Order: sequence, then structure tokens, then C-alpha cells
Amino acid sequence: MIGDEDRAYGEQLAITDVVMAPVRRAAIAALGLPAGSRGLDAGCGIGLQAIELAGVVGPEGGVVGVDLSPALLAEARVRAKAAGVSGRVRFEEADVRRLPFGENEFDWAWSSDCVGYGVPEPVAAVRELARVVRPGGPVALLVWSSQTLLPGYPRLEARLNSTAPGLAPFSADLPPRRHHLCGLGLLREAGLTEARARTFVGEAQAPLTPPVRAALAALVEMRWPGVEAELIAEDAAKFRRLCDPESAFFVVDHPDYYAWFTETLFWGRVG
Repeated sequence: MIGDEDRAYGEQLAITDVVMAPVRRAAIAALGLPAGSRGLDAGCGIGLQAIELAGVVGPEGGVVGVDLSPALLAEARVRAKAAGVSGRVRFEEADVRRLPFGENEFDWAWSSDCVGYGVPEPVAAVRELARVVRPGGPVALLVWSSQTLLPGYPRLEARLNSTAPGLAPFSADLPPRRHHLCGLGLLREAGLTEARARTFVGEAQAPLTPPVRAALAALVEMRWPGVEAELIAEDAAKFRRLCDPESAFFVVDHPDYYAWFTETLFWGRVG
């Protein structure tokens, strides 16, 4: 069932937040969102980023989060209430490609690993974000851009990255200029000005706390879901040995383990 899949994805988002949150906070800080402003979180998931954004804009500001999944939105509302920001964060079920808002309704728009990352016709989706943001306001896209989660095994990680799960959301029929790391072009084609980009690094170093270990295990699962079906037998066996948290050879448990990943922020202003 789709609901079960969404709930499982929401659990992964919650588990990985211990390593993702510092990167997210750094990216949000780079935008310099003004206190008292009102913004949109497009593809808000379980609300982690909407809550963070609400903290930045303060008690006089507000955030509206939209997502297609009722299960994720239900979790987002619970989290917002627990964080004490439910009075200034609202969640709505909506398609980011057809937003139920008027023009110039928000001071800014934000989307992480959604608009510009896995949405068909990303330029049209960015235009839709820009439509609901007032002139001069920023539209920001945060996307996963690289990682080394299997240090010491570069060939295996390269092979994993070259599979369909490893390349997702990129696909063979997608024009190169629609790749999510061509975000500057997406923004400019959508009519935004002052387009810029900045990459932020997340990292983890042994010894790991149990929450960080669990987060890295979940990141590996999220990064290469179902990948074994595309691997030769030797690589599939090595992947299971190194990436199964129950394995005695789980790479994350190495006493010298160090991993890093990056997320890249693309943003511009509505003309």
C-alpha cells in the first residue's frame, strides 16, 4: 500500500535527521530569511524543515508545508505540535506542480529533494513556485549531490552509483540540462534572477553514537534501494556484507570509519 510505503519513508526521514539536520540548518541560514516573513515548504515530508524554517522566521512569521502524502502530513502535524510551532506552521495536501495559492502569496519558497530533483518538467515546477512568491523573494532548491558512505571501497560505491537506483531521479530519457545539478539553469529558465549555488557538507566520524549509526544505515538503504538486482553476484555479496547492519563486516562499524555527503542549494529571486 502507498500509505505503508510513505510511513516507511517517513521513518527513514526521522532516523536520518540526526545527520541531515546540520546540513539543512546551514543551507537555510545561507538564505538569510527575514524574521516575520511567510514562506512555502514544497514537498515538506514529515515537517522537519518546515519546523526549522518556522524557527528562523520567528513568532511573527509563518510557514505552509505542502505534500501529496496524507501519512507524511499527519506526522508533520504531530511534530509541529510537539515543537510548539503548530500555531504558525500549516500543512496542506497539494501537488507542488499545481499549488492552491494565489500569486505573490509568499515571501519565499523552499523545496528539498522535491522540486527540481525528482519532479517531471522541473522548469514548470520552479515557475509554479515563483508564481506564488512576491517579486524579489527567493526560491530555493536543496538537492542531494554526492557522497562517500563506503570509504575504502571506491569501486563498489562507483558501481552502486551507476545503477538505476544510484542515478535516481536521473533517467536515460532526461535531457542533461534537466539534471538536478543543473539547478542554475533550471532557475534561470524559470525566469528567476541572481541565480547562485552553494554546497554544504555533512559528515560522520567514528566512534559513532547509536543514533548516528542507525542514520547511516538508513542513508545507505535510501541511497541504493533495491540495488542488488542490478549487481553481479560478487558485488551483490560484497554489498550485503558491508551494508547490512547485522553483518559483522558492516562498514559503518569500522573503528576508523569516516563518511561524508553533500547537498547543494540552488536559489534565485523572483523577477
